Amino acid sequence: MTNKKLKILIADDDPDYLFQMQINLQSWGYEVFTTGSQKEAERVISTFKPDLAIFDLMMEQDDSGFILAYRFKQLYPDVPVIISTAVSAETGINFGYNQQEDRNWIKADLYLEKGLQPERLKQEIENLLKKNGTA
Repeated sequence: MTNKKLKILIADDDPDYLFQMQINLQSWGYEVFTTGSQKEAERVISTFKPDLAIFDLMMEQDDSGFILAYRFKQLYPDVPVIISTAVSAETGINFGYNQQEDRNWIKADLYLEKGLQPERLKQEIENLLKKNGTA
């Protein structure tokens, strides 16, 4: 990793999850910016470019994360986006992100289920940043 602290934006309406993510990411050396809603995240992304973004799928709307990822990629097509959700565990709905058709409309680089072990999350973030040439 470079000497500059990489900036990660997290948008999630679950304050406990947001806090835990912030603590983990800061302990791994990242500068973390948090928002609690899609609307707030849209304001933030209009003011600065993070090195990576993590969006909850369901916030004000059932598809808030998809909307955020789409708008974010319009502004910053080179910045990796992770969509994080518990929707599969809670509803049994699976978006099948491994299908090319789904990747065409889901403007995210990675789709992760919440509850992922912190070390696996760290590895996934590092992989995306390396692939992007940021780390």
